[in-house]
Amino acid sequence: MKEQLTVCYFGIYNRNYTRNRILIQGLGENGVEVIECNTREPSFKKYFQLIKQYWTIRQKCDLIVVGFPGHPIMPLAWLLAKLTGKKIIFDVFVSLYDSMILDRKAHPRFSLAALKYWFLDWFSCQLADIIISEVDTYAEYFVKTFGIKKEKFRRIFVGSDDTILYPRPRKFPNKEFLIHFHGTYLAIQGIPYIIKAAKILEKENIRFKLIGKLETYGQAMDLVKELNLKNVEFVDFMPYEELADYMAQADVCLGGFGSPDKAKRCGLFKVVEALAMKRPLITADTPAIRESLTDRENCLLCRIADENDLAKKILELKNNPELREKIATNGYKLFKQKLTPKALGREFKGIIEELLNK
Repeated sequence: MKEQLTVCYFGIYNRNYTRNRILIQGLGENGVEVIECNTREPSFKKYFQLIKQYWTIRQKCDLIVVGFPGHPIMPLAWLLAKLTGKKIIFDVFVSLYDSMILDRKAHPRFSLAALKYWFLDWFSCQLADIIISEVDTYAEYFVKTFGIKKEKFRRIFVGSDDTILYPRPRKFPNKEFLIHFHGTYLAIQGIPYIIKAAKILEKENIRFKLIGKLETYGQAMDLVKELNLKNVEFVDFMPYEELADYMAQADVCLGGFGSPDKAKRCGLFKVVEALAMKRPLITADTPAIRESLTDRENCLLCRIADENDLAKKILELKNNPELREKIATNGYKLFKQKLTPKALGREFKGIIEELLNK
């Protein structure tokens, strides 16, 4: 093996999306040269652009990594890999069929669109030499649903950028016990359960600050009006740098609480971001979360889709500052050990070396 590895990060991925940015940054921090062949061109031109970019660097790179989302671009990556004698790592990250059909229900389960997404998941994974999954639970779903060989999968957890999200002091004291959530209001995030928990706790001097929009945002606002809540505040999207100040101000940060099956088999960026900020975290107890977190050690887990248990756990942390400090401190230690870009990049580099040595 040569002294420095060089990988081609290939595809139509968004460079600013956290998953891609963290892994590219992490590889660089571990001495791996990353050459990006990337286009955001929506038309058929994207294929010619990627071919041209790759062909100029084909002799420099040791291997191709297809970034997320990469399902529709995998056939081109496979063809170029075969023509130039390279191997492919595919960061599948999520299943399109699971996300669009089972979770969001964008199309009927038995429809041409559903068949298309199922085929894209199956075919793209078949073409890869190694598939990266965020948790083993999700890899098991791919094995069971699409018949992909289990030995193809390797796990790399989601991470957070420790140059942006890191522990910092509060800017001013809180008048109320502040609960923080940020997200895109997907069903997996379980916003209704957070709002219903706020109703249960409306007389406990606890304020909920929900940051973000999209998906079910309108329904969430309607539910707050219906319940006549005064302790829930909605805040629009904001840059990460500004979000960090909001998180630092919080007494507790929330993860996800939704009930779709997808919620049980995938991690959440907001969970890792709370750890990175050294904030006490409450999130739903799922098999995927249990792969990295331990209840009452570095987080507080509650029953999934259960506003009563969520309210109970919030009240417990409000009344137990020692437990808050313990899980915040231990959560941050876990983040520094395993979930920074450098730590994840080290794992990724090991996977690349394993494949190249075969």
